Amino acid sequence: MLRTLSIQNYAIIDELEIDFSARLNIITGETGAGKSIILGALGLILGQRADSGVLVSKDRKCIVEGTFVAGSKKAIKQYLVDNEFDLQEEVVVRREIAASGKSRAFINDTPVTLSQLNELSSLLVDLHQQFDTLEIGDTDFQREVLDALAGNGELLQSYMVVYRKWQETKKQWESLKDQQLQFNKEADYQQFQYNELEEAAFKENELEDIDAELKMLSNAEGIKTMLDKINFELQESESPLVPQLKSLLHQVHSYEAFHPGLPPLAQRLQSLQIELQDLADEFEQVSSQVNYDPVKIEQLNDRLSMGYRLQKKHGVGDTAGLIAIQLQLGEKLQAVLHIDEEITQKEKESARLFEEAGKLAKKITAARVKEVKPLEDKVNKLLVQVGMPNARIRVDVRADELREFGADVIEFLFDANKSGQFHPLRKVASGGELSRLMLCIKSLVAQSIDLPTMIFDEIDTGISGEAAKQVGIIMKGLALKRQVICITHQPQIAGKADAHYFVYKEKVKDTIKTNIRELKTEERVTAIAQMLSGEKPTAAALENAREMLSN
Repeated sequence: MLRTLSIQNYAIIDELEIDFSARLNIITGETGAGKSIILGALGLILGQRADSGVLVSKDRKCIVEGTFVAGSKKAIKQYLVDNEFDLQEEVVVRREIAASGKSRAFINDTPVTLSQLNELSSLLVDLHQQFDTLEIGDTDFQREVLDALAGNGELLQSYMVVYRKWQETKKQWESLKDQQLQFNKEADYQQFQYNELEEAAFKENELEDIDAELKMLSNAEGIKTMLDKINFELQESESPLVPQLKSLLHQVHSYEAFHPGLPPLAQRLQSLQIELQDLADEFEQVSSQVNYDPVKIEQLNDRLSMGYRLQKKHGVGDTAGLIAIQLQLGEKLQAVLHIDEEITQKEKESARLFEEAGKLAKKITAARVKEVKPLEDKVNKLLVQVGMPNARIRVDVRADELREFGADVIEFLFDANKSGQFHPLRKVASGGELSRLMLCIKSLVAQSIDLPTMIFDEIDTGISGEAAKQVGIIMKGLALKRQVICITHQPQIAGKADAHYFVYKEKVKDTIKTNIRELKTEERVTAIAQMLSGEKPTAAALENAREMLSN
């Protein structure tokens, strides 16, 4: 419920604060006094668009703040938790508008977006303004009314879980069929590419190794000549290095016992001779392995050419790239073999979920259909109460394909004059008729679900007398379990208030300002009497006002 509303620097409101009761709050005042301005300010903290033109004084901000009591409403507490706001019993919503037109919003002192403000406001307040009746002509709203009265909440949740799974599975099934079609188009070419690479059977780094080997073979003659020459100089020339070193070593050995410096030198010379002998042996071994082989060169060139051609074809630069392409093609071809099995599986799962959703949808439809006659009877009875004795409503439930909220198309049809001709509400009902019809429907729905604070702006337009009294009775009934705030010109409705607020204009320093105050009992008598007979109420009007209050 809305406990307190504070408004500063908005339109012709300089500063005011209203403390609302938890039941039926009635706001009255002369036309133009500023009743709807108060609702306009309230609309700012409910997420409506802001305009810097509403600022009275351009040198300070417009601030509107509402304090709501969450009470036991789980949806509000869950919203605060989900959005990481401070979880408190009171929810403070504030909107600030600067002279520049820049607007900021806060929930429990945490900055928020207008989108977040709208989400929360839908849980806090049901705002029904004078011309805000188009919602009743919306098929979603009409379905929600029927579901609320039928108690379809949990059943609908179960249905929607299954329905969404079915939609997702169906989407996957259709995607697999599209893939299969694409696979079939590409399968022959992919098989050819795979076979080509499989036949080539490249090993890791093979092309790089072939390239290195070809360079060696192409220079084999030069390499062999160089190796043989080195080996010749080391071991076979007229003065070969290895035998010379061996001879020198023998000479040193002959005298090493006679000088302490010779043994180390002899050891080093011996190491050098052994190392040169090893080098000579290795040069000889390498030389024996190097042979110019034109046949092998041709074979390697052919293999390398094939590799380069496949690299260019597949847009890769090494052997690893070709091997990766082969693996990818293999996986795709394998997927083609398995996709039929996946399609069959998804098709069966989709059919199962469709059947399950269909069964739940039938239960939902049955509950809706069962509620149609009681809803028509109750609304038509209430329409008589609110001054529309010739009006009738009919609820049309037609079978449809499975949708997010079941398998029905629901539409409220209306006949204003007992003509027997029923047409969609949105096409034939006037604004005043829609307002009263909305009140009748909401009063029924309120018995089934926990609606938030309900605010009505001049819903009584076009009625008076007994019809206005009946509207007041309906609102009084609504307020037994929830807060209701209503702006009205009808004394019959004002007389039902638990708290009566009077909006008035006053002159402050040559400036006209709007203000509001809660009326005491005798003030209420006078205000209602003035609504009955004018500014100077008669004794009969005063007596009539007292009777209204006592009833």
